[in-house]
Amino acid sequence: MSKYDALWKYVSERGEESFKLTYKDIEEIAGVSIDHSFLTYKKELLDYGYKVGKISMKEQTVAFVKE
Repeated sequence: MSKYDALWKYVSERGEESFKLTYKDIEEIAGVSIDHSFLTYKKELLDYGYKVGKISMKEQTVAFVKE
């Protein structure tokens, strides 16, 4: 079980081709603060049919794209 399981489930249930979430949205959905470890965990999202697209530090957003 990953600390981002709730986020991965949310992303897959949304079912959209692509969308963005803010860091704040991610923290609220996942129940944990987003930090550098997110880069390690993001590969888990492939099991849910999505991948992490662009991560914008300036806008504080993460794009999710359906595989």
